[in-house]
Amino acid sequence: MNATVPAMSETLLALVFVLLLIAPLAVAGVALINTGLGRSRSAAQALLGNLAMVAVAAVFFAVIGATIAGNLSGTGFSFYAAGKPWNWLGAGSLFLHGMGSATPQAQLELLFEFLAVSMVVLIPWGSGADRWRLAGGCAAAAVVAGVLFPLFAHWIWGGGWLGQLGANFGLGAGFLDVGGAAAVHLFGGLSALVLLWIVGPRSGKFPKEGLSTAMPGHHAVAVLFGCLLALIGWTAWNAAGAILWLHAPLTALPETAINTLLSASAALAATFAVTRARFGKPDASLCANGWLAGLVTSSACAALAPAIGAIFAGAVAGLFTPLLVELLELALSVDDPSGAITVHGAAGLWGLLMAGLFAPKPGQFMAQLVGIAALLGLALPLLYLFFALLNRVVEFRADADGERLGMDLYELGGSAYPEFVIHRDDSYR
Repeated sequence: MNATVPAMSETLLALVFVLLLIAPLAVAGVALINTGLGRSRSAAQALLGNLAMVAVAAVFFAVIGATIAGNLSGTGFSFYAAGKPWNWLGAGSLFLHGMGSATPQAQLELLFEFLAVSMVVLIPWGSGADRWRLAGGCAAAAVVAGVLFPLFAHWIWGGGWLGQLGANFGLGAGFLDVGGAAAVHLFGGLSALVLLWIVGPRSGKFPKEGLSTAMPGHHAVAVLFGCLLALIGWTAWNAAGAILWLHAPLTALPETAINTLLSASAALAATFAVTRARFGKPDASLCANGWLAGLVTSSACAALAPAIGAIFAGAVAGLFTPLLVELLELALSVDDPSGAITVHGAAGLWGLLMAGLFAPKPGQFMAQLVGIAALLGLALPLLYLFFALLNRVVEFRADADGERLGMDLYELGGSAYPEFVIHRDDSYR
């Protein structure tokens, strides 16, 4: 915890703890959405993968990642340039040593980051549905949780140089990422993009240049129920982030919660209207993507925007979500079953820009641009480097038999729906 941050009251500390106990419902919602948007013959592997990746991420973050994030110690490694300190790496202890002696606020910040790393590793898993092997997913989760996510978390939340842009360069309050729009969602969207570069599309998805085969998700009910679970978790998450990172008072929390709902609702309405206009009827899976994009947008700006601003931010996110999903698939041949590049990456970036627009301090928009540029310029090449190396050690993609049989039979030896006969696709006949 930064030593310049005022200590919170016991009431606020207790409230944050309760909110963070509710926030995992957002992780559960995304896990259900990931599973429902995949194929029925890979459903068990998909949901087990969500659970396994959360478990691996928690362990590696505890062993290594929390050291780099540096919240418990409040210290880090710095170098000086232009007469200013640039804190770039945390200097905590391994294995969470000293957690019991840390301040309650620092412990809650650490818990927030545990939830954040659980979410970030799930985002690319949905994009790699129906062809990403469990071993590869768990290996990627270990690297993200142990090294990559903690680095950016330290820069943003652990007293690192992005969080100090205000104090050192007069750029607003420094880079603001109240609910993880950058460290979780933009970073997760970039990891999904890198993964898809490596594993490629599902077999039969693009039979000829310019053509795309529809491969709809198998369980719309799970997807839509996941959206409702996500709303509950997101509301708690945004409120907890507002207290921890913005030091918001109790009186600001109802507006944060309302803005979370308004952003998601406006996004859903916009996606509903776009898909109905384009296809004659609203599309359930794209509407779910729009709702989630609104929640991701709210992660950045729900605690900063007025109600009309939250509606505007969510509506724009819901408007571009189906269009960008279609553009990526049809124009760029990107096979992203969960839409994570758009829903998490693009919506997270949009929310960060809106946070800069609505924040009260001058220079905040420039601070947001610097943070976004740092993520795009550093996270993307680092992710590609680590994922490409991992793929050589633990092959990410299943072989052709795995895709033909389905990941359930291929990796688990049994189906999620054994009482149903699952027919093969035409492309495998």
